[in-house]
Amino acid sequence: MIVFVHIRSDIAGRVCAFRGSEIVYNSYMISNNNVSLVPRPADADIAVAPPGAGSGYWAGGPSAVVAEDGIYLAYRLRRPVGSGRGYAVAVARARDGVNFQTCALITKDGVESESLERPELVRLPSGQWRLYLSCATTGTKHWRVEATDAAHPAEFDVRRSEVVLPGDVTKRAVKDPVIQHRDGHWHMWATIHPLTDPLETDQMTTEYATSADGLDWTWHGTALSGRPGEWDSRGARVTAVRFGGRSITAYYDGRASAAENYEERTGVAVGSDPVALIATSPPGGGPAASSPYRGGGLRYLDLVDLPGGRTRLYYEMTQPDGSHALVTELR
Repeated sequence: MIVFVHIRSDIAGRVCAFRGSEIVYNSYMISNNNVSLVPRPADADIAVAPPGAGSGYWAGGPSAVVAEDGIYLAYRLRRPVGSGRGYAVAVARARDGVNFQTCALITKDGVESESLERPELVRLPSGQWRLYLSCATTGTKHWRVEATDAAHPAEFDVRRSEVVLPGDVTKRAVKDPVIQHRDGHWHMWATIHPLTDPLETDQMTTEYATSADGLDWTWHGTALSGRPGEWDSRGARVTAVRFGGRSITAYYDGRASAAENYEERTGVAVGSDPVALIATSPPGGGPAASSPYRGGGLRYLDLVDLPGGRTRLYYEMTQPDGSHALVTELR
């Protein structure tokens, strides 16, 4: 029998029950800290402004890493289709986590890509750095992931990049990897889009893979997918993963229809196995967080723990004019 200390609503309006240092939530255990890390748009500051005004101009898809001299952030810059699409990935640094200075800019032409999406920036055990790039194959719906290493984030040379997640031009696109090095192994959650039906290529699932070196990956299956009839029925894309003892909390993007493409909202999934995440469902349904502005897009959440015990959130959020800004919160 479980005895609850007290019951209240959390910041997303869910009914939560506290038991010790955990929250019993929809029959799953989530640490108090991870629930508190659901985005609060009203508390967000703009870290990178959109490259233009109006729909189709985006700064976002962030991947952040804490280093000795501040926070390094890799992110995607986009213009509307026909005006450049995902034209560049920037790597920048900020001592305060907010005011970023660009130290590298990688263009889509540098990797022979029609568009770039969310990158993944990681610090290798050796101290070097690696950048994973989500690249659209020109003239197709296919995506692949390339990787390149450097001694410093300002020194990435994409002329030396290699394809590490090729996907399949006719069957599946692979993009937006979330990668962690833990307990001597590399773990990855990557977004998969089906390509066999041209009308269904916007659908997405998240698959889990492992690696000994972060380059050669072994796939283990689908970790998270959309739920029929729910707000995330069209697909689920994991954007951040946090381990807490034997439990895993994942944040993910979801949408209910193809019309909501580009305006995904943020949900929370939990589990004890990285290849078997289960989306939580608040009373009445709906996402954990969304933008208060038109479209509601709040996506690509990433989290970094800071010295001293605080955490920074980075995510892409729709603005009043329909553009997307890269915003941050400090918790």
